[in-house]
Amino acid sequence: MKWSYWLALYLRTHCVARGLSPLSIAAYEATLAQFRAWCEARGTREPDAVTARAVLEYLEYLRRERDNGAAAVNRTVTILRGFYRALVAMGQLEPRANPLAGFPRIRAAARKLPTTLDTDEVTRLLGACQRDTVVAIRDRALVALLYGTGIRASECAGLREGRVDLRALTLTVRGKGGHERTVPFNEEVAAYLREYIQVRGLQLPAAPFFRSRRGAALSRGTLYERIRTLGRRARLAKPLSPHRLRHTFASHLVREGVNLVTIRDLLGHRQISSTQIYLHVTAQDLRHAAERHPIARLLGTIEHLLPSVRLPFQRPGARCATA
Repeated sequence: MKWSYWLALYLRTHCVARGLSPLSIAAYEATLAQFRAWCEARGTREPDAVTARAVLEYLEYLRRERDNGAAAVNRTVTILRGFYRALVAMGQLEPRANPLAGFPRIRAAARKLPTTLDTDEVTRLLGACQRDTVVAIRDRALVALLYGTGIRASECAGLREGRVDLRALTLTVRGKGGHERTVPFNEEVAAYLREYIQVRGLQLPAAPFFRSRRGAALSRGTLYERIRTLGRRARLAKPLSPHRLRHTFASHLVREGVNLVTIRDLLGHRQISSTQIYLHVTAQDLRHAAERHPIARLLGTIEHLLPSVRLPFQRPGARCATA
């Protein structure tokens, strides 16, 4: 049973030692379990019997049968490469038996620009949160916090009572890789949070900040479901998610002239390259503004004023300028 042993060794030892989050480990496990099932269905019973050709056939299966895009296929290659590389490093597999050794890199697809909300849509979203129940006030505070700070869904779901400082207007979250950061928010966001605390009641510092009807912590999945429901209630044309609110937060800051280094720190990005995509969003806005320039309408107005004669390229006797 090498599959079971090697998967457990990789996920419970190697990945945990690297400090990966439980969500990341669960995603790796799901990808590797899917690859294992595909291999066993085709007669490859052991992971050390997998060949580079089998990996290529599996990737083709993902493209054609499961309709995976380039990003999803690249992610699978990365996970498989890490799995076999770790087995070699732990002495479980000979280097020459690694099917991903020298495996060609797949060209990444062009990164799509994130879709964001405009200010009117954010206003409609906040307006869709009624204030007649504790849950409705909680949902309104959720939207305000996600849009006002740009924190991730997992960071919001894991937020604790003692990590929210309404005097200093800051909150402390645990991001990817277990890294903590302090994120400021403004007085408007604080007003929504105070209203929620008032109707919910005070809690112990270790208690979850956002709670369900039964008093349990909101899970990441429940958070996504609530935000999607609010988006439908606001009749937004775009599917809504906590991550779309995070994109909206960053894009609106760029449009307000906030520098990328500050936005990187607020979002918790390790590399500035992850934040630079929001510059492209702003560049796209500028292009749309240029396309709406009234010169297109003015040209049709002044064409009849131009003389319908053929003009010389240059006045007779004029010297040609050197290029």
